[in-house]
Amino acid sequence: MQEQSFAWQQALSEMITSPLELLSLLNLCPSQLPWQWDKNFPLRVTQSFVARMQKGDPLDPLLRQVLSIKEESKLSNNYSSDPLKETEHNPVPGLLHKFKGRVLLTFTSSCAVHCRYCFRRHFPYQENNPGRKGWSQALDYIANHPDIVEVILSGGDPLMAQDQFLALFLKQLSDIKHVKILRMHTRLPVMIPQRICHSLLKVLDDTEQDIVMVYHINHPAEIIPSIAQGVTALKQQGVTVLNQTVLLQGVNDNTECLKQLSLNLFQAGILPYYVHLLDAVQGASHFSVSHEEARKLQGSLRAELPGYLVPKFVREIPYHHSKMPLDLLP
Repeated sequence: MQEQSFAWQQALSEMITSPLELLSLLNLCPSQLPWQWDKNFPLRVTQSFVARMQKGDPLDPLLRQVLSIKEESKLSNNYSSDPLKETEHNPVPGLLHKFKGRVLLTFTSSCAVHCRYCFRRHFPYQENNPGRKGWSQALDYIANHPDIVEVILSGGDPLMAQDQFLALFLKQLSDIKHVKILRMHTRLPVMIPQRICHSLLKVLDDTEQDIVMVYHINHPAEIIPSIAQGVTALKQQGVTVLNQTVLLQGVNDNTECLKQLSLNLFQAGILPYYVHLLDAVQGASHFSVSHEEARKLQGSLRAELPGYLVPKFVREIPYHHSKMPLDLLP
């Protein structure tokens, strides 16, 4: 873990945003892949993540997650720009209230990577970015709903926020006594392990709520020793660390990959939590895995792993009261 809190910001400034540069770094000829420029959701990936890709392999599962290909431009039936109908659960800017007892804040609008399957790739962030001084409306909403016991920081990626701003916001949140749990959904410590720095740890240590950090790791090759070091530091602060995975065709849609992912996660101190079936966001249909195939994978994992290492296979369905377990889907 880096001691300097600015190390992660330096890594952000060195992100790769050109597909041609990315392919060159991987010793790939542009003609080997059906890649494209995407001005609306352009390439963003860190050098650290690229270093984990296999050079010369156009089918590398990490590359597939970040490089825009021509299939994204094809319109697909039953896919939309708002697959979870989130705009219908957006009572005040920056806040989504979909499930009883918890709310989600789109704490930032940016990420350290643009995942090609992102269900919020079309999300209206401009309308949901209150900025440093604009969170009072969301905090008032939470304060006026005493049934809310958990606040989820998402985005974008909440850890893209500066630690000083994060500390200020969490201090205000701590005044709302019925909020007992703070959950953060983040991919940043995967893209930039240095993000788990001393200043962030101090912010978390000063937070009154119980903290759950949910990482987003899809493939065992994403896990490197520095990620585990950051997890150790978080757990020493009493943070619970879980992982959610998206089931993606051509990335992790086989038993051996998912099995090794669970084992590697556990070795790094992270408990496998969810495997999400793909949200039907326009531009991502080529990642889809059928319910039938997902059930086979779930059954295989149950046969191969102890129960505590088998993540829950789920799909989020608009207007439903919770995520639906795969076993209950038609």
